[in-house]
Amino acid sequence: MQPTATVLVYSDDSNTREQVRLATGRRPAPDVPVVEFMECATPDAVLKELDRGGIDVCVLDGEAVPMGGMGLCRQIKDEVFDCPPVLLLIGRPQDAWLATWSRAESAVTLPVEPVEFAAALAALLREKKALNA
Repeated sequence: MQPTATVLVYSDDSNTREQVRLATGRRPAPDVPVVEFMECATPDAVLKELDRGGIDVCVLDGEAVPMGGMGLCRQIKDEVFDCPPVLLLIGRPQDAWLATWSRAESAVTLPVEPVEFAAALAALLREKKALNA
């Protein structure tokens, strides 16, 4: 059986969640595990899934409503023990400093550009694998 990685995707917009799934495919790179998605449309659902455990990487939509991914990222970095790495989806490149403020490990702009997104997600999965080895 092949190992899998669980990626939590938070966005109130189902189209954004779909862009993430399509950009990832079965796996973002040949050297990382096959990805399973856990989709969340509300901040409460994200917190519930993180409490449950088993999440390898979080992808948070910085443009989500009512709570943006940047604020949610900062909250989970403060409140969740051993918080998974976060890939933040930002509205424009100039918002990268806000991604740093939120303590996200990586950020890419919306709309999701498949090659850039897959590379960023694969890098976080590699780092997670190296830390767990």
